[in-house]
Order: sequence, then structure tokens, then C-alpha cells
Amino acid sequence: MNEPEEYEEEKSKSQVKREIHALRDVGRQLVELSTARLSKIPMPDRLHVAVLDAKRFKREARRRQLQFIARMLYEMEPELEIIRRAMTEDKKPHKEEVAALHDAEQWRDALIVGNDVLMEELIDRFSNADRQHIRQLIRNARKEQKHNKPLKFTRQLYQYLHGLHVGNNG
Repeated sequence: MNEPEEYEEEKSKSQVKREIHALRDVGRQLVELSTARLSKIPMPDRLHVAVLDAKRFKREARRRQLQFIARMLYEMEPELEIIRRAMTEDKKPHKEEVAALHDAEQWRDALIVGNDVLMEELIDRFSNADRQHIRQLIRNARKEQKHNKPLKFTRQLYQYLHGLHVGNNG
């Protein structure tokens, strides 16, 4: 009896194209990162230089540079997973920041409509919260909304609450 021979499965042309497009997307995401965030992503020096170059290029030169970056990524299979994982991890603080923004918005709106229970929860949660200052901001925010004035104190209340939230978590 003949044992079945093991064949290395060849990729179709379409599969290779899909992979290259996915790698080009990874390259585009790298190029769109700020320089500070990019420096946190572990990658070979020549890839880092290529990404920095792509940041300064325009139109066609940038497109060609993205193709070049995709080819580099295609050749560095083990590092590619590390880069992808680092990019995913890099997005997590951003998600936490967005959540903090939403929390502060919801707190502001609830406080302005008169949620006193929330006020007590915030005072208990944040030891550095100034009850008198928050009450003053709420009072002024209500006045400006009532008289259809610019929302200066509403913004200040939001900024104060956001600062409490971020200051406590950071």
C-alpha cells in the first residue's frame, strides 16, 4: 500500500491577493498611527523607517510605499503577529478614554436634570471631588440652558467630571 504523500497546499492567486490587501491595510494602519504611538509598536528598524517615509509621501508615492510595506510584512511572518497584537493592545487605552468621555457626558446630563443620588455617588467615588464647585457649575449650567445662552458652564462641568474620572484612573 502506498502512503498518501504530503503536499504543501499551494495558495491560489486570489488568496495571495487577499493576503496582500490585508497586509496593505495593516501597513496603512501603521502609517496612520502618530509617531509616538508608532514607536510603541515593536518592529524591525527597516520597517519602521519605511512607515515613517510613507507618512511624508503623497498620493502615488504613498501608494507605492504602502505596497512596499505590505511586501515587507509578507516576508516577516513571525514579527507580523507581534505587530498585529501590539496594534490591538495600542487601541485598548483609546477605548478606555472613549468610555471615560461617555461617562462624563452622562454624569453631566444627569446632574443638570437634578440627579442628586449621582452627586452623592460621585462624591463617594472621587475623594478629590469638590461638591461646592460641582453644585455651582450645575447651577450656572441650568441658568445658561434656561436662557438659551452659550453652554460655557455646561462644558466646564463636563471637563471637571472628565478630569475627576481620568485623574482617578490614570
